[in-house]
Amino acid sequence: MQFRTMRRSRQLLSHEESEEVLKRGSHGILACLGDGDYPYAVPLNYVYYDGKIFLHSAKEGHKVDAILHHPKVSFTVVDEDTIIGKEYTSYFRSVIVFGKASLAEGRAWKDAFLAMADKYCASQPIAERIEKVETCSQALIIVIEIEHCTGKEAVEYVRAKTDTALSC
Repeated sequence: MQFRTMRRSRQLLSHEESEEVLKRGSHGILACLGDGDYPYAVPLNYVYYDGKIFLHSAKEGHKVDAILHHPKVSFTVVDEDTIIGKEYTSYFRSVIVFGKASLAEGRAWKDAFLAMADKYCASQPIAERIEKVETCSQALIIVIEIEHCTGKEAVEYVRAKTDTALSC
């Protein structure tokens, strides 16, 4: 499939900048095709690991059913969203990923689950995080194989980068 190019290319984040947004984000919105072919979008914790998006999930439910029936999904992370009322705008930075979702298994399940525990539970001892992952039997890990990724930021951020580069 040919994905669209971004209309405002000046605001396009580089691949590296988009990856940084995915690495530092705390949550994202998974969008998939749900019951009755209605869009289903749900906020989730995630980890960007090994060039893929990994999500934690219960073993059954709307999200799992949707992915098993229609694996094409999108996932959005908003890194920055500052409302600037006097300008009638917001200064934002976000990334949208398109890909196919499936259930992770075996080593990929364990590694991704541990990466997620490391991201969200870093204050807990590593041995405890490993034990929690190894003894968990109630969770699925969903993996999104990224086919296309687009990052965009407010034009004000683009201008600020340009002004900084010019002043050096």
